Amino acid sequence: MALKTKVKINRITNLTDARYCSGMYVDVLGFSLEEGSPHYVSPSQFQEITGWISGADYAAEFTESDAYTIERKLADYPGINWIESSDLDTLIQLKNLGKELIYQVSMEEIESIVPKIELLNQHQITLHITSTENTLTIDNKIVIEKLASNVNLFLGFGIHPENASMLSEIPGLVGLALDGGDEIKPGLRDFDQLATILENLELAD
Repeated sequence: MALKTKVKINRITNLTDARYCSGMYVDVLGFSLEEGSPHYVSPSQFQEITGWISGADYAAEFTESDAYTIERKLADYPGINWIESSDLDTLIQLKNLGKELIYQVSMEEIESIVPKIELLNQHQITLHITSTENTLTIDNKIVIEKLASNVNLFLGFGIHPENASMLSEIPGLVGLALDGGDEIKPGLRDFDQLATILENLELAD
């Protein structure tokens, strides 16, 4: 069973999430590798989790780390295919590593994106739009649709079971980015909304 669109799960912290999402044919599993982050995953945790799954790409997620720090950090995390950062200059400096690159920007800063579209395309960097408000307004959707027609884009907010399938069909959209969660206790996790969204994105046989 495949999904209608590419899906990235952000901030994976446990094997329960990783195995479930891998079994649902999620394309990219994201891990926060920035020490101090509430979702930080150590090298040993990363290897324990990824040792049990297959078929998905892995993304290293950063917010404030510079290019030198990120490059050194990746040496302890084998198998990383993507690098995500909220600093565009940092990503451009990392282009020579041969990884897929994701530039994360909040919807509240969207006006700063338009002048950078040419640069994003030049360096083949995918945009990941998030928001502090998990609501996708009509105006937001219009902006997303326009951006998706001009740059590779992951939509990372306002996604619910009721609209996930419709949003996946936005022309030009690379895919949807959803947040992972925390275990109630080891091996026990309430998937609820995430599971319903992924089920609604499944393609019929």
